[in-house]
Amino acid sequence: MVQTRPTLQGTFGMVSSTHWLASAAAMAVLEDDGNAYDAAVAAAFVLHVVEPHLNGPAGEVPMIIAPAGGAPKVLCGQGPAPAGATIEHYTSLGLDLVPGTGPLAAAVPGAVDAWLLLLHDHGTKSLRDVLKYAIHYAADGHPVVERVGAAVETVRELFETEWTTSAEVYLPAPTPGGLLKNPALADTWRRLIAEAEAAGSSREAQIEAARRAWREGFVAEAIAAFAAKPTMDTSGERHAGTLTGDDLASFRATYEDPVTFTWNGWTVAKPGLWSQGPVFLQQLALLPDRLDYATPDYYHTLIEGTKLAMADREAWYGDSTDMSVEALLSPDYNEIRRKLIGDRASAELRPGSPEGREPKLSRHAQYVADGGVTATAAGAGEPTVAKDGATRGDTCHLDVVDRWGNMIAATPSGGWLQSNPIVPELGFPLGTRLQMMWLDPGLPNSLAPGKRPRTTLTPSLALQNGVPVMAFGTPGGDQQDQWNVHFFLATALREKVRGGLDLQGAIDAPNWHTDSFPGSFFPRAMMPGSVTVESRIGADVIAALESRGHVVTVADPWSEGRLCAVAKDPETGILSAAANPRGMQGYAAGR
Repeated sequence: MVQTRPTLQGTFGMVSSTHWLASAAAMAVLEDDGNAYDAAVAAAFVLHVVEPHLNGPAGEVPMIIAPAGGAPKVLCGQGPAPAGATIEHYTSLGLDLVPGTGPLAAAVPGAVDAWLLLLHDHGTKSLRDVLKYAIHYAADGHPVVERVGAAVETVRELFETEWTTSAEVYLPAPTPGGLLKNPALADTWRRLIAEAEAAGSSREAQIEAARRAWREGFVAEAIAAFAAKPTMDTSGERHAGTLTGDDLASFRATYEDPVTFTWNGWTVAKPGLWSQGPVFLQQLALLPDRLDYATPDYYHTLIEGTKLAMADREAWYGDSTDMSVEALLSPDYNEIRRKLIGDRASAELRPGSPEGREPKLSRHAQYVADGGVTATAAGAGEPTVAKDGATRGDTCHLDVVDRWGNMIAATPSGGWLQSNPIVPELGFPLGTRLQMMWLDPGLPNSLAPGKRPRTTLTPSLALQNGVPVMAFGTPGGDQQDQWNVHFFLATALREKVRGGLDLQGAIDAPNWHTDSFPGSFFPRAMMPGSVTVESRIGADVIAALESRGHVVTVADPWSEGRLCAVAKDPETGILSAAANPRGMQGYAAGR
């Protein structure tokens, strides 16, 4: 099997992210005696600058942290729906889905408050120390990767005619390797630092002052004013948003316990049912006792298990669900579900009935698109962007482990350059996460004020004997916990290298995804029975899947997944890292 790079190993610190500049910034913080959380915050703000088509400051981030010697925790930076975001308001506008772009789709921005809370509670560095890397790339420029310019070019007409504040930053579309600057964003971070440092010399007091400036001060004022402006969105109409200053002022990032499942000696920790994280755990719960890696039976079993877990996601996941993770992961329930995996591919959406309860789905859950933005090969986890800004697939990822054993996995997303016009005073746009909520009443993921949208974002932490061993994740929207599971199994079922986990080999292994369930992004399409595979998976596997009734799309050999991973061997203390070669953008660093 082809392996593109070695699995990095060392004892000082390891970083992996979806952009080499973010990885380099995180490593610089570790070299400056910072810990994993200082490094992660620095990398996150760099990602806002260098991957603006994949995330931004007004987006969101779930993360799982494992402090050395402490219990893992989820830090939720997913903002809720604003107080004015009612189903009645949206349907009164003639809408039956939340638009895929524009301020109507904006949840309360959650990412920055979460990163600042992490820095306050678990970091050691000042705000100035961690923001200086992002300020440099925003003010002095950074060489853009190819897909930034491609995303801008796709929405160029929209920028020229409607979203003119974005045109001022991104037009003409940047060419690959060209220098891109965002001076307004650099000024935003400089002003945040100035207001923080005016609060006194205490590191913690400065960070708290920055959080107040974000949610109640100059940032919040600019965001609220801009959200109120009617803006063209995917409906073809101009709508004002519902986000207000009161919504921004009331938000606080929060900690919560992860949900977990133990399989074959591994315990995997994920965010709860407001994310798609338990889908990963359900896929493990559905596995048979014996599974021969990389055989046709292996792929068929995983694909069919994914369909069942995703069907349960549609029926039971959401911030207001009264379904328990324990019921969804129970052995009795999954024994019933496992019997649905036959020799033939299913083209049905088959949610289960845990605790004997009948599932309820949105009326849009059977929608089948006829092409365009719903093409199955999403291309290395990068967003598929339509001319109106509608985006399918998204996101960044970063993982860090330091020499003390602190570990973090985080998946920043939202606030994409193609999601909303740039707020000119700030240099970044609003997000669009509300597009993942239904306008049908009475569902776990129905739109309602104060509810978090059921996000696709899903960082992962794996433990052995209660000890954190591996942090990992990937961009890719609905594909995330498909690619994540295949990576995890490739790690858990294959031989070790040099006394450690073969992270790079597992990342490089041929991957796949199915769209045989309603997508989380506007227009919520599904492609029954579909599976997209990398051509490297082999002609024999492809033929076997087709013979079982799968509708197979053969994609480019390196097109499925953008995984990152770090690990720590609990016996030797050796640290490891690896990053995805697809897209020629993600890199690991460490020593």
